[in-house]
Amino acid sequence: MRVKVDFDLCTSNAVCMGIAPEVFEVRDDGFLYVLDENPGPEFDERLHQAVASCPNGAISVE
Repeated sequence: MRVKVDFDLCTSNAVCMGIAPEVFEVRDDGFLYVLDENPGPEFDERLHQAVASCPNGAISVE
């Protein structure tokens, strides 16, 4: 699974980081970083939750 973030839509609200902190991180500069673009299958459920929970629809997985 590959994580994609549309940074034009992302407001770095850290909802995804709360769900999958091993994959997403909002740093002190206020920007979201994807720590692992290709996380293993053990993250599937939480990644789908992060996609569904993003208030701006900025996250997708393929």
